Amino acid sequence: MSQNSYKILKSLPVPSNGPFKPTWSSLKKYRVPSWLTTSKFGIFIHWGVYSVPAFGNEWYPRYMYMPDRPEHQYHLKNFGPVTDFGYKDFIPMFTGENWDPYEWAKLFKKSGAKFVVLVAEHHDGFALWESNYTRWCATKIGPKRDIVRELKEAVEGQGLIFGISYHRAEHWWFFDQGMKIESDVKDPRYLDLYGPAQSASLNPRDPPSKDNVQPNDEFLMDWLLRIVEAVEKYRPWLVYFDWWIANPSFQPYLKAFASYYYNRSYKWGIEPVIIYKQGAFEEGTAIPDLAERGTLKNVYPSTWLADTSIDYKSWGYIKDAEYKLPSVILSHLGDVVSKNGVFLLNIGPKADGTIPEEAKRILLDVGDWLNVNGETIFGSKPWRVYGEGPSEINEGGSFTERKITLGDQDVRYTVKDYYPRQRHIYAIVFGKPKEITLRSFMKNLKLIEEGVIVDVSRLDGKGKLEWSLSDEGLKIKIEEVTRAPLVIRVILDYRLGSAT
Repeated sequence: MSQNSYKILKSLPVPSNGPFKPTWSSLKKYRVPSWLTTSKFGIFIHWGVYSVPAFGNEWYPRYMYMPDRPEHQYHLKNFGPVTDFGYKDFIPMFTGENWDPYEWAKLFKKSGAKFVVLVAEHHDGFALWESNYTRWCATKIGPKRDIVRELKEAVEGQGLIFGISYHRAEHWWFFDQGMKIESDVKDPRYLDLYGPAQSASLNPRDPPSKDNVQPNDEFLMDWLLRIVEAVEKYRPWLVYFDWWIANPSFQPYLKAFASYYYNRSYKWGIEPVIIYKQGAFEEGTAIPDLAERGTLKNVYPSTWLADTSIDYKSWGYIKDAEYKLPSVILSHLGDVVSKNGVFLLNIGPKADGTIPEEAKRILLDVGDWLNVNGETIFGSKPWRVYGEGPSEINEGGSFTERKITLGDQDVRYTVKDYYPRQRHIYAIVFGKPKEITLRSFMKNLKLIEEGVIVDVSRLDGKGKLEWSLSDEGLKIKIEEVTRAPLVIRVILDYRLGSAT
């Protein structure tokens, strides 16, 4: 397999030489860039043709071909039979006529985000960049604009990092349900959009069978050439892959891509990041996304990523979105950062290119909180304990976010060290308690060792705190909390002797 990776790398139509070779051992020389470890918070964007029907979720293009799904019934009622009106017919309706990338970028800046990741191609096979490999791209049909380029320029103009997400791996099987019924998916004129439409398991590691056809070399090479094209044209600082690249067929192509991308990026002066799921890359060669719509139970020893959507139901725009409260999003952010993670928050814009007003309001609320409390997030590190409180996260990992309920006595910690020997410990308090005891400061736990607490304050500056240190911990009386989470900063000085 290693030799295959070399052969694949040499077949790319662009330079790929450099210190990184297409082997896991070579790729383990990769070091996580400081821009990612300090940024902590980014914006994810799912904007595509699926925002035209705006029903169900961003998997509408698959589900519309499944007769037992509500998307199919909705489609019949509103657009007609899938033989006459297929997914392809939504593409001219995806016009983005009101899209202003600079307004987006200014909003993302105000949200407090430090980087932005656009889904440049989702499972549906429609590329948002100017591609030489397909006629189904945003410059040739639909918006007739290079969305990736325009957004990159706008985002970088605001001083933010720009990245892309690439989900074409799932396209191998995404439209296979349309092959099982009478539909336009069977029409050979549209094979270049709907194909390969092979029957395959959504679990990428299930063994091959007649119902689980593995990707062939033609598809895999095309998959690689398209992402290389996007990297060459737009030089993203981050490339995010969804879960199905964990199919073993992708391994030699992943190693070839990573060595190419790392080598090219460093020559361009870019500090690159690859995000992956489900163990598709070996540990230490890229950054794992360990919690889609969830979190981890404990601190992870290296940088990891959690991603979620502003909407409980969908990643793309839908008419009946169930938006989260800003406090819920901020609690999720605080929990992830306390465990050494980076938090990626998704929005789904409308087909016309506007961001829903409720989503805007939430992003601005998050930005207002970060404007006051950002020092607890940006550039911080996990403390010796990630937190405390009565609410336990019993189930870590993906798709667990509805089970995460953090209340008045729940706390998450981050820390920053300042020269010469001062440490700021931030306690993110998730509810609105009038009194709290931070038990992690109990003397017998020795978490603060020889440090002396010289100040305890709230970052929002709204009133002084009454505090005292005892055998039970750091007891704090809090005046009214108008906005949760509240951040309490504890300043330790290690030059003054004993903590007593």
